[in-house]
This record gives sequence, C-alpha cells and structure tokens, in this order.
Amino acid sequence: MNKYNIVGVMSGTSMDGLDLAHVTLEEVDQGKWHYQINASVTIRYEEKWRLRLSKLRHQNSLVFYKTDRFYGQYIGERINEFLSANDLQADLISSHGHTVFHQPENNLSVQIGDGNSISAITGIPTVTNFRAIDVILGGEGAPLVGIADGYLFGEYDMCLNLGGFANISSNNQQQAFDVSPCNIVLNRIAREFDQEYDENGEIAEHGAIDYDLLSELNDIEYYTYENPKSLGREWISSSFWPIVRASDATKEDKMKTLVDHIALQISNSIDDLSGGDSSDKRVYVTGGGAYNTALINHLRSHTNAEVIVPDTEIVEYKEALAFALLGILRVKNRTNVLSSHTGADRDSVSGSLYGNFSKLI
Repeated sequence: MNKYNIVGVMSGTSMDGLDLAHVTLEEVDQGKWHYQINASVTIRYEEKWRLRLSKLRHQNSLVFYKTDRFYGQYIGERINEFLSANDLQADLISSHGHTVFHQPENNLSVQIGDGNSISAITGIPTVTNFRAIDVILGGEGAPLVGIADGYLFGEYDMCLNLGGFANISSNNQQQAFDVSPCNIVLNRIAREFDQEYDENGEIAEHGAIDYDLLSELNDIEYYTYENPKSLGREWISSSFWPIVRASDATKEDKMKTLVDHIALQISNSIDDLSGGDSSDKRVYVTGGGAYNTALINHLRSHTNAEVIVPDTEIVEYKEALAFALLGILRVKNRTNVLSSHTGADRDSVSGSLYGNFSKLI
C-alpha cells in the first residue's frame, strides 16, 4: 500500500484555531511524494478553549491531564464532523496537538491532545507526540516540517512558514530552524486595537519604524545562535516582549517596527542559507503571515530572493499536510525527524501510535 487518506491536524502557537486537512498522499518514488488536499477547515476556538490553552502552563497537574483528555476528545469530535460533512473516509489521523511547554534545554516539549481519545472517538488509528524523542536525543524538537518540505516541495530552494513563529527550511542544505517570532507577537498588538490580527498589515502601514526599538530587537542574543535552534512561548515572555513593552513607541509604530524586524531577520536567514547571495533563490511562503501584505512587502524589500506565495489552501494548510506525511512515515517506521534540522544526536522515527494499524502496515 503506497496511497493513503490521512487527516492532518495542527494547532499553532497563535491559537487562532484547529486546522484539519484531509489529504491523499502517494509515494511515487523514494524521496518523492505526491499530495492532494481533498478538504480542509479551520475551526476557530471558542473563547473558553482559547483561555484554557493559554493558561494551561500555569495550572496544576490534574487540570493539565484533564485538559489533555478533553482536548483529545474535542479533536476527535471535530474530525468526525469534518469527515461526515465532506463524505470522506480516513486511513490515519496525524495530530501535532497544541504545544503547552517547549523547553528543549530541559529535554522537554509537550503537546496536548490525547491520542487515545482521538482514536477511540473516531475509530481511526492515530499518531501524536512527534517531538518527544527528538528532545530526549538532545534536539530542539523543532522545526519538524522540513523533512516534509523536501518530500513535497523540493522544487523550491527554501520553505518559509509564517505562523506563530517564522521558521525556514533549506531543501538544498537540509537545514531548518526557527527564525523569529511572527504572528504570536503581531496578533498581541492587534488585540490592543480590538482585532484578532492585523488584516493585510493595515495597522503596520499606519505606523513608522521606531529605530531604537528595532535596534534593541535586532540585538537579541537568540539571533547570534548557531543553527539549529527553536523558539517557544517561554522565550517570548522572558526575552522578547519585555523589550516591546518597555518601548514608548505608539502601538502603530510598534506594529510597523515588529514587521520590519521580522522581515529583516528572515532576510538574514535567507542570505545565510544562500551563502550570502540569494538572488537566484526561490522561497515558498505559507502560514497566516503570508496574508500580511506589509510583512511580505518588507520581506521583498530586504531580500533579493524570489518570494512566492501559493494559493490559499496551501498557505493555510501546509503544516497540517506536513504532519500527515510525518504520520505515515512513522507508521512505515521511516525517519521523520532529521537531526540536521533539530540538533539531535541522530535522526529519529518519532510519534506515539494509538489504535489498530494492521491495515496500514
């Protein structure tokens, strides 16, 4: 069997909702997969779930485990509704879950969304918990989608995802890393305008760059670290947001400055991966930040690379698609996490299995 119908599930750090993508994956050659997205949906979190997820890292262990179980049930119920609404069947569910703790320095990266619950409610074999083995092996546990970028989008030099964090992978050099914060900080400022996000970058376009703030942000120590490297919410709270909060710039100017900062750090990373000259490179851009016109314009002004924004479905569901592939690689007992991307001691076959996989093996 080399053709699979899979539901890829993703919940990002920006907490805008649960992404579901029903995809068909077919291995056509070693190292090459074809994909088709058959249906997709983003289920916006109700305020109660947004609060649960945002506050969970401060709760006690009982609340944590109950939320893990309830969230798994929530995912399973939403998948059942999704499949029924689209008259689809699935061979496998591959769920990233929602990250609560990301502390690779403590060999820890924890996602909730109990796989037992998902599999029990849907009756479909399920893969979850993709990061744990890598951090135990000394890796960052992130970014993980670079291996899928190579299998699915190998015709591009680099793949850039503009989600809660900006992360990039190089298909030629087998490198991947988190570049900088992205929507996780932009959305935080947007909420000061009573908006969930800065639509088309309009708030940023009404601001001006505060060069003192920009300089402070560009001097953050993380940007001097060697690759591979990764970021989490903890770093935002300890190292990034205090600088933004202390600035006396206006809200509009902070937004504009953050946009330019993010674009500049991405451009620097593109140059580093290109050996200094990115003029002949093609960068494939996905994630919610791809809709931020101001951010894309700033990126294009900073880099000589060609910045390519694909159609809406790929922009929004590429990560769910990528985790679908990571899931089937796990079932086939094939490497799905690369140490060159995460810094682990070795490559790994990562993910926990729940349910009956006899029809897939």
